[in-house]
Amino acid sequence: MAFEKLSRSIDELNYNLKAFAHNNAEYYKLKFFKKTMKGAIGLVQGLLLGIFFIFALIFISVAIAIVISEAIGSPSSGYFIVGGFYFLLFLGIVFFAKKPIERFLLVKVSRKFFKD
Repeated sequence: MAFEKLSRSIDELNYNLKAFAHNNAEYYKLKFFKKTMKGAIGLVQGLLLGIFFIFALIFISVAIAIVISEAIGSPSSGYFIVGGFYFLLFLGIVFFAKKPIERFLLVKVSRKFFKD
């Protein structure tokens, strides 16, 4: 009788361990899906905002180039000045702001990822 009770307890333990392992696997699948979807949604939102920002920047840059060209009196000089400004901005970012931008993004993304 004690042997049957022990056997039944071991069977229940085995069943409970299998159920626990299955539920644990399902939990981690859902957690992974949630984090993946948060990342994908953030990526899509960032891309859309970036695209609209770039369009606005292009229109503003063309308008500024036209204003500079009319002020100087040379039709192409405004475009060269605006292009040179963006080139200098690009060089400044490449040489001076690469590490701070990486650090900022790493901190921001890790806080968002490990928040849950």
